[in-house]
Amino acid sequence: MKKTVMTFKQAKEEGRKLTMLTAYDYSTAKLIDEAGIDSILVGDSLGNVILGYEDTLSVTMEDMIHHGAAVARGAKEALVIVDMPFMSYQASVYDAVVNAGRLLKEGRAGAVKLEGGASVCPQIKAITEAGIPVMAHLGLTPQSINAFGGFKVQGKSEAAAKKLLEDALRVQEAGAFSVTLEGIPAKLATLITEKLEIPTIGIGAGKNCDGQVLVYQDMLGMFSDYVPKFVKQFANVGDVMKEAFRAYIEEVNAGTFPAEEHTYKIDDDIIEKLY
Repeated sequence: MKKTVMTFKQAKEEGRKLTMLTAYDYSTAKLIDEAGIDSILVGDSLGNVILGYEDTLSVTMEDMIHHGAAVARGAKEALVIVDMPFMSYQASVYDAVVNAGRLLKEGRAGAVKLEGGASVCPQIKAITEAGIPVMAHLGLTPQSINAFGGFKVQGKSEAAAKKLLEDALRVQEAGAFSVTLEGIPAKLATLITEKLEIPTIGIGAGKNCDGQVLVYQDMLGMFSDYVPKFVKQFANVGDVMKEAFRAYIEEVNAGTFPAEEHTYKIDDDIIEKLY
């Protein structure tokens, strides 16, 4: 059965953990979906792991629409959530609603995700009132990397922790159906999770969030530019891929691939007539 925002609500009520992974293309989304994941996030992390940018700031609406639609075609059961890229919602409420609508209409998203707390509550409220589910994102928000001065754990001081808790309550009040907590102390994430009626999805926020999300290239060992502390590599697919690529190169150079079983036949009589 197709999973929706109600799946998130019911999981919180029942105490069942939610699972989420990123995907950016049809074939990967299909594999993740068939594994039984609750939700697939088309993250603006595609800027890093797909497009090779140093950050997520250069990702465009067209990028998100293109990759979102591809993922949606592969995900038959999972809820597909698409990130709103940098400056697609910050400038005005109008921009936020229009761009969120594009992600649903053109990107085939089931929900959108945007970064920020109290400052984006007007956008969250307007988008949800337009009938578009919104996931909020607090803590280490990559689109604010320049303001943070780098990828740093957030919410460690009393004032910062209080602000994060207040922001979580505000985005819930504004209508968010869930909130991602990234790069914050585990005990703070536990407190926020206990205070909220909506589910929290953690990434670098400890095990007591209502669910977890990881970038699939990170958890499969496919992205080696940097590995965050919170990542567990569940398989070294990157090494397997490199071994397969090397084997292919060797067999092509040796003339052993393609073998007879990989080729098509034609009658010798026909070939002889062509000489």
